[in-house]
Amino acid sequence: MSTTGKQRVLSGMRPTGQLHLGHYHGVLKNWLELQQEYECFFFVADWHALTTEYEDPSIIEKSVWDMVIDWLAVGINPGSAKLFIQSRVPEHAELQLLLAMSTPLSWLERVPSYKDQQEKLSNKDLTTYGFLGYPLLQTADILMYKAGHVPVGEDQVSHVELAREVVRRFNHLYGREHDFEEKVEAAIKKMGKKNARLYHDFRRGYQEQGESEALEKARALLESQQNISIGDRERLSGYLDGVGKAIFPEPQALLTHASKMMGLDGQKMSKSYGNTISLRENPNVVEEKLRKMPTDPARVRLTDPGEPDKCPVWNLHQVYSGEDVKNWVIDGCTNAKIGCLDCKKPLIEAILKEQQPIRERANEYMNDPETVRGIIADGCEAARDVARETLEEVRESMGLVYR
Repeated sequence: MSTTGKQRVLSGMRPTGQLHLGHYHGVLKNWLELQQEYECFFFVADWHALTTEYEDPSIIEKSVWDMVIDWLAVGINPGSAKLFIQSRVPEHAELQLLLAMSTPLSWLERVPSYKDQQEKLSNKDLTTYGFLGYPLLQTADILMYKAGHVPVGEDQVSHVELAREVVRRFNHLYGREHDFEEKVEAAIKKMGKKNARLYHDFRRGYQEQGESEALEKARALLESQQNISIGDRERLSGYLDGVGKAIFPEPQALLTHASKMMGLDGQKMSKSYGNTISLRENPNVVEEKLRKMPTDPARVRLTDPGEPDKCPVWNLHQVYSGEDVKNWVIDGCTNAKIGCLDCKKPLIEAILKEQQPIRERANEYMNDPETVRGIIADGCEAARDVARETLEEVRESMGLVYR
């Protein structure tokens, strides 16, 4: 929980250049919703990019600014979310190092994406410490801001689970204070008699009866308290679980709306497949790409009936077209009433309409690079303020504050 009273959310993207429609529908639309409800930290994961692009990092710098401009162009608001570059908050690296001291090597080796990515990127040498340790860097990213929620797709849930395991181990090792009980009792008194009694009742219900509902109520009660410090809240949270002070909260995976945007060839939209439409693509290029899209191979002639489910164009209609257009496509295709170019026309119009305001806003930011850099500079400083506080607490808990 942040000082604003909102739950914190952290999410990042690797800088891979200008973003495409798959990024917009799969990630950025979710960010637009999250920034209204949570205190959001959105960051450019340039160190993560280095884990696979270390041989030629030259692409990263331009990609960083292209990506930030795309964020701003789609409506990510620096007034609602903190936007920053990972490498400009060096505390991330220190926290990863400190977490590494107690993280078993086997935990990193069993992360599913470790072997999956090695197989997919077999042309790269990924037998490096940086690549093995990048899930722990992700954990450090999350814990640095004590993010309660991490928006991920199903394929990334394992990374959040690793973060939760690291938190439990770290809290167990370093959350024990010699005067813990006294500090807990002092914190409970600050809550007032009524809330103190409720807290004790909820804790007893959870620890003695195993009532998960009592645990949820107790945590909600703690979040609502205005008279206790963050440190006291963490102690009382740890006391609920029968452990010491909870230095880090366990992050929760916030499963995002599954919007798997298909590319021009029917596969998942990805730069590696060469089947993308960029958010800022030239309108003439967009129209040409869509006109050349492959269709149902059964429709050789206009009079041949087709099956929309076997056509890559239908995948895009699922995203961009209303029920009336989709019904028109189904009828026209299956009964050979319309040609494939006819089918593509409303799709072309819908995509160009979606892109127009994004392209216009992007041009404004491209013509004003100082504003873009200023937004990132402010976001980096705000992120560092939080990061410094977190590291101070971590160093103290590990006995690294020497006086």
